[in-house]
Amino acid sequence: MDPVAFAADLIRCPSVTPAEGGALDLLQERLTALGFQCRRMPFHAPDTDPVDNLYARLGAGQPNFVFAGHTDVVPVGDNGAWTRDPFAGEVSEGVLHGRGASDMKGAIAAFTAAVAGFLDMHGAPNGSISLLITGDEEGPAVNGTRKMLEALAADGEKFDACITGEPTNPEELGDMVKIGRRGSLNGYLTAFGVQGHTGYPHLADNAAHRMVNLLKALIDLELDAGSEHFQASTLAISTVDVGNPATNVIPGEAKAVFNIRFNDLHTSDSLEEMLRSVLDTAAGGSAHYDLKIVCSGESFLTPPGDLSEMLTEACLEVVGRRPELSTTGGTSDSRFIKDYCPVVDFGLVGKTMHKVDEQVPVADVEGLSRIYGKVLERYFGVSA
Repeated sequence: MDPVAFAADLIRCPSVTPAEGGALDLLQERLTALGFQCRRMPFHAPDTDPVDNLYARLGAGQPNFVFAGHTDVVPVGDNGAWTRDPFAGEVSEGVLHGRGASDMKGAIAAFTAAVAGFLDMHGAPNGSISLLITGDEEGPAVNGTRKMLEALAADGEKFDACITGEPTNPEELGDMVKIGRRGSLNGYLTAFGVQGHTGYPHLADNAAHRMVNLLKALIDLELDAGSEHFQASTLAISTVDVGNPATNVIPGEAKAVFNIRFNDLHTSDSLEEMLRSVLDTAAGGSAHYDLKIVCSGESFLTPPGDLSEMLTEACLEVVGRRPELSTTGGTSDSRFIKDYCPVVDFGLVGKTMHKVDEQVPVADVEGLSRIYGKVLERYFGVSA
């Protein structure tokens, strides 16, 4: 199987979240031909769009090695700003172009082709190979990987190791393996006051002033200095609003949203306790504000070990680079998978993901497929 041609075929499926766009159908067709048992897993939670997902397994025994990924892509934005049709899957001068080339149809094609190559060379593995593919990673991530894992575990499926094919490399293929991810927490903060006239501030209680004090306390809060495998946790204010169209009215309510990316020194619960203590002090009591916390994922770490070492050796063999084992950047669906088995993220170079003119070098897609293939050989104990 040619991973570049397959990646181009996947790009031609317009699977913008939450649309399936034919991408899962195409992938299922290719996997079925390789001998996989495929199971479509649609989910539809209240007040969300329905999402289709795919679980495919080759073999019935353990260990069960999993490749995870997503066929959904972000919108193209201004279509006219693209130099090529974003869903044409064109290959030109050694570069594959199109939405999803980097994030992450290229990786899906690479690990599918790696499995095909493994089967050609070695036959069925002494165990199982599975693909866990969602259509809800770029969306709210409600009807995707988390629900798939819960349903599969309830049916007795067990997973022993996983590589998620997110684009992890900053500059060149083989730069970086993500062995963990920071947690992400959003805080929705409301400050309460008493509306009044700006000419008579003593008759009012300015919610904007209260919000400024609350945000200053948050900005001054040093969460930590980092840990062995993680950089320091960060807090960023993302929006502030009083909804006040008048210049002579003191607002009675102000709202703000902040995001915390946190390391393994915290949990969302411990952070919430810390935040409420700080805000109580700054506000003069909890009656003057309201805080709602929404955590999209806890921090996690897969300590350096067999899985990261196999990837490191494969990268050295294929591209001659020893990847950095990192926990930087955003998050991925590995935040759900880590509750079921050791997981690391490794995929293509992410320079153009989500951008206009998303693209990857053909050589990188081919190289990634070879790296995945080397990992499979090491995992199942067969020689090239």
